[in-house]
Amino acid sequence: MSVSLRKGQGVSLRKNEFDLSSVTIGLGWDINEEKKGFMGGLFGKKAAEYDLDVSAFLCNAQGKVTDLGDVENGRSTLVNGDIIFFNSLKHKSGKIWLTGDNRTGAGDGDDEQIIVHLNTLDPKYEKIVFIVQIYNGRELQQHFGKVQNAYIRAVDAKNVEMARFDLSGGPAFNNQCSMLFAELVREDSGWKLNAIGEPSESDTFVTHLKGYI
Repeated sequence: MSVSLRKGQGVSLRKNEFDLSSVTIGLGWDINEEKKGFMGGLFGKKAAEYDLDVSAFLCNAQGKVTDLGDVENGRSTLVNGDIIFFNSLKHKSGKIWLTGDNRTGAGDGDDEQIIVHLNTLDPKYEKIVFIVQIYNGRELQQHFGKVQNAYIRAVDAKNVEMARFDLSGGPAFNNQCSMLFAELVREDSGWKLNAIGEPSESDTFVTHLKGYI
């Protein structure tokens, strides 16, 4: 039975209870479209699509990302490092990858998924941090105040939903364009999923990354 988490709560995903050989971290969301009158519905502009992107940071025992990817012109590109995002979909270990980019959040089920082989992930990785951002959110004036039914869930290799964290938008999330959504922390018995839900006005995961380097 899936455990429903609230902000600040956590739950252990134990190896003796679940198949952690391949775990799907699924994220979903809906957009709260502004109500329009009849004429506005006929002649008004189509509601703008929200492009929410998920990224994952692979952290060591100190909670830090040590590999920032390839270096070009003296600067880290974040590609082929310990960060999984839209420009670097698969980790070089082959143990964690992002399945693709859903630009609208339309349809049922997960809008984006990260697959991770938790049982065989290198022991040097003690924590995986999940960030969700609204691409170009500040420029487009899009924010989590208009995002409804947002969730992150963990599903094991046998398609058993182990835990989920539901988080709706609202006034408290106005002008917030990214979020530290959740984290997985390694334990002796498996991993622990912590529900965080800390928003930020920034619309890029790079702002969050600064706290992990």
